[in-house]
Amino acid sequence: MKINVEVECTPQEARAFLGLPDVAPLNHQLVAEMQKRMAENITAMQPDELMKSWANFGVQAQDQFRRLMEAAVTGGTTKS
Repeated sequence: MKINVEVECTPQEARAFLGLPDVAPLNHQLVAEMQKRMAENITAMQPDELMKSWANFGVQAQDQFRRLMEAAVTGGTTKS
């Protein structure tokens, strides 16, 4: 036996029917706080320092990938 039920309602109506809380005000507050913090941190960050950290991460990631490939080829007998 198969029963299909279709309900046409808005998300707000569905939440109210299921007894779920409306978290929209909390979501708006959290997004506003995140935007505020990001704006504060962006002005404090120097572009050259950001590029240095990204470049350093790229070199480390390439080295780790190279070691992973060497280990795969040699059967895991490379030195770290």
